[in-house]
Amino acid sequence: MKPIWGAVAFGTLLTAALPALADVKAGVDAWQQGDYAKAIAEWRPLANAGDPDAQFNLGQAYKLGRGVPADLNSAVDWYRKATAQGHARAEDNLGLLMFQQGDRAGAMPYLQHAAARGETRAQYIVGTALFNGDMVGKDWVRAYAMMTRASASGLPQATTSLQQMDKYIPADQRKQGLALASSMEAQEKSLASASLTLPATATQPRPASPAPAPAKQVPAPATQVAVAKPQPVAPKPAPEAAKPAPSKPAPPKPAPSRMPAPAAGGDWRVQLGAFGDEGRARALWSQLTRKVSGLSGYQPYLVKAGSVTRLQAGPIASSADASRLCSSIKAAGADCMPKKN
Repeated sequence: MKPIWGAVAFGTLLTAALPALADVKAGVDAWQQGDYAKAIAEWRPLANAGDPDAQFNLGQAYKLGRGVPADLNSAVDWYRKATAQGHARAEDNLGLLMFQQGDRAGAMPYLQHAAARGETRAQYIVGTALFNGDMVGKDWVRAYAMMTRASASGLPQATTSLQQMDKYIPADQRKQGLALASSMEAQEKSLASASLTLPATATQPRPASPAPAPAKQVPAPATQVAVAKPQPVAPKPAPEAAKPAPSKPAPPKPAPSRMPAPAAGGDWRVQLGAFGDEGRARALWSQLTRKVSGLSGYQPYLVKAGSVTRLQAGPIASSADASRLCSSIKAAGADCMPKKN
C-alpha cells in the first residue's frame, strides 16, 4: 500500500496559515448563512495568496455552483492547488472529480491516497481497479480489503461487489484480505484521531456517501466548508472467474468475465416513479436491479419534493443512452422517463 500523507505535515500547514484563518472563518460563517457571494469574496484573495483551506472552499463552491457559476474545470484547478499543499479533503475531491470526468488514470494516485485515509467511494473504485488490474497491478487481496472497508462503511454497491468476489477469490486470499482490512481500519482511526488535534474554525460534516446515507458520518476538519452533492459511484463489479481445478470438468464461464470499470458522470437520469413512502422507492429499486440487466450499474437517487420521493437512476451520458435504459426498464413492466438534470 502506498504511504499516506501524515497528519503532522497537514497540521503544520494549517498552523502556518493561522494568520489568515480569521478571514477563512468569516467566509465559512457567510456560507453557513447562505451568503455565498460574501463567502467567495472572503476566500478568493486568500486562495490567490496560497491559503489551502480557501482554495479547497473555492473548489467546493465551483463544484456546487454557489456564489459562482458551476464550473468543474475550475473546481479541479482549485482542488489541485490545495492538494499540492497537503490538503487531504481537497485530494479526496480531486480524485473523485477527475475520475468522473473521465481522467481515470490521472485520478488513480489521488484515489489511492483517499482510499488509504478511509474515503468510501475511493475505496470502492480502487478495489474495482485492483480486481481487474486496470490502471494498477492486479491484487485480489488488496481488492478484497478495499471492498470490505467500503462495504463496512455502508456503501451498498460495495456490499454487492463483495458478495460477488466471494464466489471467485480463493478462500486463502479472502482471509488475507480481511486481515488487511482490519489493519486499514486501525490506520484510518489513527488518522481520524490525529485530525481532531488540528486547528479548527467551525464544524462541517464530511460529504455524504454517494449511496443512501450510511448509519454514521465522520466530521471533517472545520474549514472544509462546502458539503458536496452525493456523487455517482462506480457500477457494481462482476468479478473475473477463477480457473477450475484440473481434476474437475470446467464449469461454464460467467459473463461478464471482469468487473466493469466505474462509469464517468453525465447530465441525464431516468425517473422510475414517485412515492409518498421512501421505503417503496427503495423496494422498487431493489426489484428492478434484479430484473433489468445493467441497471445495477447506475446510482440510485431519492429526490425529495415535499412529501413525495422520486426514484431516479444515473448519471447517464446522453439522451439516447437514457432512452435505451428506459426501454429495458419498460420491458420489465415498470414505468420510466428520461430526465435531464
